[in-house]
Amino acid sequence: MHPSFEKVLVADDDLPWEIVDDKIQRKIMSYTNELMLVKVAFKQGGIGAVHKHPHLQISYVAGGVFEVTIGDQTRKLQDGDVYFVPSNVLHGAVCLEAGLLIDVFNPMREDFV
Repeated sequence: MHPSFEKVLVADDDLPWEIVDDKIQRKIMSYTNELMLVKVAFKQGGIGAVHKHPHLQISYVAGGVFEVTIGDQTRKLQDGDVYFVPSNVLHGAVCLEAGLLIDVFNPMREDFV
């Protein structure tokens, strides 16, 4: 298992963005082996492809508008909305208006580091 990052006081400007693709970038803000918080910035049209993972995930829409699909449910979510993804359930998102998601994972996503 990857050693804990455990940043306690995190200034956004101290951490670099990682380019995921031409419409998505992410920033791992802090994590331990049990928990991870990641900011994900989307340009309009960005697609979080349908996928699944064993981690629990809860995401806060900090800006923009997204069409989120979890299992067989699809809904448009915007600023202030939240979605929860159970372990091993297919899910994905399409960014309808540029925005920001705050993703929290349990346990941390080793594949992100």
